[in-house]
Amino acid sequence: MSADEGAKRAPGVIVGLILIDNYDDVLDSLEEYRHPVLLAMIDRKISAMARQTQGIVKKFERDKYLFIFPADKLDYFIETKTGFISQIRGIGMASKLPPTLSIGLGMGADSLTQLMDYARASLDLALGRGGDQLLIKDPDKYYFYGGKARESTQNSRVRARVKAYALTELIEEASSVIVMGHRAPDLDCLGSAAGVYRIAQTMGKKGYIVFNDATSATGAAHDRLLKEQEYGSVFVTSEKAMEMMAKDTLLVIVDTHRASLLEHRPLYQAAKKVVVLDHHRKSAEAIENTVMSYHEPFASSTCELVTELVTYVNANVQLKEAEADALLAGITVDTKNFSLKTGARTFEAAAFLQRNGADTMRVRMLLQNDMSAFKAKSITVNTAETFMGNMAVSVCPSDAENPSLTTAQAADELLNISGIIASFVLCENAVDDEVLVSARSLGEVNVQEIMEKFGGGGHQTAAGAQVRGMTLEETREELKMEIEKYLRIKR
Repeated sequence: MSADEGAKRAPGVIVGLILIDNYDDVLDSLEEYRHPVLLAMIDRKISAMARQTQGIVKKFERDKYLFIFPADKLDYFIETKTGFISQIRGIGMASKLPPTLSIGLGMGADSLTQLMDYARASLDLALGRGGDQLLIKDPDKYYFYGGKARESTQNSRVRARVKAYALTELIEEASSVIVMGHRAPDLDCLGSAAGVYRIAQTMGKKGYIVFNDATSATGAAHDRLLKEQEYGSVFVTSEKAMEMMAKDTLLVIVDTHRASLLEHRPLYQAAKKVVVLDHHRKSAEAIENTVMSYHEPFASSTCELVTELVTYVNANVQLKEAEADALLAGITVDTKNFSLKTGARTFEAAAFLQRNGADTMRVRMLLQNDMSAFKAKSITVNTAETFMGNMAVSVCPSDAENPSLTTAQAADELLNISGIIASFVLCENAVDDEVLVSARSLGEVNVQEIMEKFGGGGHQTAAGAQVRGMTLEETREELKMEIEKYLRIKR
């Protein structure tokens, strides 16, 4: 949506909510006597912005503002929002952590009440995508602007304890627990599912994991779990899970929050109570009708979130060695051996798992590739082309045994090349008639924004998409166009 188009469509006024999304962390990093000065500077910048748009702004919480302005000023606001957010970010004073803003706007509704609902939804989605950005919602869709800052780890464990308590209450009320992840499950999906199952089993509830087919990414971990006698009846197919679904069954969805990516969407539609545990940046199609959602884009992995839940649930959860290994493997894969999105809580979760039986050498064996996958990855890296000076684009052989895993690993490998700041690997998946795209970045390029243009998503440094209706070459050319467009806007 262009600024002019937005202004033409939006009648009357636009209602917005502005949030200092790292309020507590910024103040904690400053001496107490500096707090009033910093907050006064932020208030002054926000008030100046309101005057420039001929709007009004009212601070109604310590870190939140209500913002209302004429719809015909939307184009001006969008054009100047980057400078405005940068000004706020520049008020660092002596703080190691600059303040950042998340802004949610509602437009195009017939009432102020509906506009406020749109603004709340936009702000919630902005926070779910890591904050430091502007989102606009109208009756038809969301519009995204910004998202340049990286997700920052929150050190407070209060939220984890609250979610652990809520989860145990829900499990207590349920007759059984079914855990489901996304299609083509990876180790983060399988490991977190095993962790949730162990919580349910410890609380005396029957637990099941929806698992249709093992891939090369999960085969070794799946086989290892099956060596535990009880797991012979834990893994069930989608059809079997549908038969087990009852009115009081709790469905726990792990490692995704998008209904379109679920292993078996009808199972979700049949469930009366749904819990979502995920770490991916929130998308506009997020599952909303949940009884509980633990969605933290700052976390390294869903396995990290589940490990924290294990430590805080009321029951004394004793992980099996195979479960601890699977959880640690999920963290290891999603952090690229603890090099990306790794905070203090990530290491603490890994330490907890090691104390509870995880072994790094066994985990390394779970991550081994077969020779064919290794060769396919090598070919992909060798045939990569440099694009726009510091971008790597390549194509994975279509006969790779697990194309989704191989493209992801090849994209990771390309980042090891000096001068490359982002990598994109494509692969034609003839079985599902789609083109897979894996994108990786060192942080300077937000690959999630680019992948969203193809209906995908993920994180700022790791994202992907499954493209239908386009050939491999068409997708490749379109990808290059989107990369150029992204760089032109950012620069």
